[in-house]
Amino acid sequence: MTIVSKQQALNVTKSSGTKVWYYLFNEYEIHYNEQPAKTKQDWHHHEKISETIYIVDNELTLEWKENNQLKSKIIRKGDLVETQKNPHCFSNDTSKTTKFIVLKQVFSGQNKKGLFKTDKVADE
Repeated sequence: MTIVSKQQALNVTKSSGTKVWYYLFNEYEIHYNEQPAKTKQDWHHHEKISETIYIVDNELTLEWKENNQLKSKIIRKGDLVETQKNPHCFSNDTSKTTKFIVLKQVFSGQNKKGLFKTDKVADE
């Protein structure tokens, strides 16, 4: 069992004011973000890393570029986004801090859905 306390995570405050706690592991990374009201993160994309975002509280405006077109959608608490290597950025246009979790992985290309569904052994 591995337990990593928030105090052990790598803590960074970005130029946009977003506070990030990075939990780094050998094959994946999880980070917890608190993006202040009325802020926008920088545009970016990932070439090798798959990035998945889950909104924990409040909402963000997601902007992304796909096939040379600019797209935008408000993502709310409970929504999940896979960025799929598209250039993207997040704006918090609300009056509250938005909290979200990011999972970053480098995939092998193998379909492991069956494993996720069945790899559980009941213990007594």
